[in-house]
Amino acid sequence: MKDFLKSIAATVFGVFLSIGLMIAFFIFSIIGSLLSASSETKLKDNSVLVLNLQGQISEKGGEDFLGALTGNTAESLGLNDILAAIDKAAKDERVKGIYIKTGTLSTDYATLQEIRQKLVEFKKSKKWIVSYADSYMQGAYYIASVSDKVLINPQGHIDWHGIGSQPQYYKDFLEKLGVKFEVVKVGTYKSATETYTEQSMSPANREQVTKYITGIWSNVLKDVSESRHIPANKLNEYADGITFVESTTAMKQRGFVDELVYADQVKTKVKELLKIDADDDINQVTVAQMKNVEVSEGVYSGKGDQIAVYFCSGDIVMGSDASIYNATSDQIAATKVCADLEKLMNDEDVKAVVLRINSGGGDAYASEQLWRSVSLLKEKKPVVVSMGGAAASGAYYMSANSSWIVAEPTTLTGSIGIFGMFPDVSGLVTQKIGIRFDEVKTNRNATFSALAVTRPMNAEERAYLQKYIDSGYELFRKRVADGRKMSVEAVEKIAQGRVWVGQDAKGLKLVDQLGTLSDAVVKAASLAKVKDYHTADYPVAADWATQILEKTVKGNGNELDAQLRVLMGDYYGPFMMVRNARNQSPIQARMPYILNIQ
Repeated sequence: MKDFLKSIAATVFGVFLSIGLMIAFFIFSIIGSLLSASSETKLKDNSVLVLNLQGQISEKGGEDFLGALTGNTAESLGLNDILAAIDKAAKDERVKGIYIKTGTLSTDYATLQEIRQKLVEFKKSKKWIVSYADSYMQGAYYIASVSDKVLINPQGHIDWHGIGSQPQYYKDFLEKLGVKFEVVKVGTYKSATETYTEQSMSPANREQVTKYITGIWSNVLKDVSESRHIPANKLNEYADGITFVESTTAMKQRGFVDELVYADQVKTKVKELLKIDADDDINQVTVAQMKNVEVSEGVYSGKGDQIAVYFCSGDIVMGSDASIYNATSDQIAATKVCADLEKLMNDEDVKAVVLRINSGGGDAYASEQLWRSVSLLKEKKPVVVSMGGAAASGAYYMSANSSWIVAEPTTLTGSIGIFGMFPDVSGLVTQKIGIRFDEVKTNRNATFSALAVTRPMNAEERAYLQKYIDSGYELFRKRVADGRKMSVEAVEKIAQGRVWVGQDAKGLKLVDQLGTLSDAVVKAASLAKVKDYHTADYPVAADWATQILEKTVKGNGNELDAQLRVLMGDYYGPFMMVRNARNQSPIQARMPYILNIQ
């Protein structure tokens, strides 16, 4: 019996010892990964910066602890990381050139333009850029066209088709379900509601979409024409055809690419540019590794006064909720952003703030709170807005009172207007499902709900809501007039919910300058009257423990959300808007969910 108990005790001890060793190993692995991720990258001579531009590019990367632990750092890299890597590579003598590996790149044209402009600046260092893809999608080719050598797989293709927009309309589908939307809005061009209430584009929306996609395309034509020395009229002629089915030999003859090579031959081409022997290894450095390359001077040195760069992207909401029950992508959560801006306002080390905004707007009430925080911050130090792919509607609202606004020529901005969209599911509930309602009330509007379940709105209720929307629009318009130092009448002429492309917005005084994020930083330093400065990116990434908690506790919901996005594609936005209609503010200042620019 004693031997049996001893055996049991030994087994239990062994199990606990094994668990303890596993925990200790895990902890040491974490510490090692953290130290490895944060250690300085030592560049070697004849290094090549590799830009793997695939998929979606976020505005801001972060310290992805789990990514560093598993070796999967792709999702933690953002536009800020890419721009910083190119900047550092231009100034470091050990980096001789950039190799761009691309193909399918899905992001807005302003982001593409931002990266492309940074590559143009890189070439001033007299270093080379070479790009390769098995096949180039149009956005990927737009960036790659800046290269000294554009390489493509002999059996690949180039998709060069121009820009089009195909909005989608769900009115008929919703009617079959017994669902319709009651819309109250201000702005002839405020087209976000049309997806749910119309069967085709309104004349006003067709006019504005035609205007801004033409503006974006003119920038693409100009940039590619200058880099590839192909006349713009020829580029348009080629876009009228279907280049996707053209041979790479034909595309080379037209000047789109320089050489046809297979993937295994690219290294040879890079070695020729490095002027090294065929047997020598290429010293490749990634964007993630460049984050840890220390520099002695400049905006990445950490020396001098601080210019804070605060990244705001996604829908504007009051508070964030990342659960599967209200799944969204990036969000500008007013409660968090306002608190963060207050901290920056009170931080004496921060001399100016650059707000990098990429958003189509959202909750009108939240936009007002953000406007207030920006206004308070501006009283203490300069606030410069750098607009990304979009800074429209509620996002323009929060930008309007900043010290200075910088936009890309292809940024979508303006959209000064407000709407209320109220789902009426009474047909679904009463007619399709068969639930009946009765009522007793003390006052005429006692049972009124903007989110109607039992019955549609009546004329009196709509009139009250219209008055409320009108009041919100008047406030929005005044905020813009005061911030941009314009009369309300002048704002009204360019408002009405109309979306403008950045290059047109400058002429309308909605923005002050056309340029990049770097230009915005330079302007902020100038307004703050500082010469020796560095930048710091905000919001600061969560600590490793919080990241693990979010991944484990909320991870399943986020994973389901990600799978839903892939499955539904362009239908995801409208689906989530209908699904979460009862949880979000019914008063919105936003552009359409689906711009569908292709």
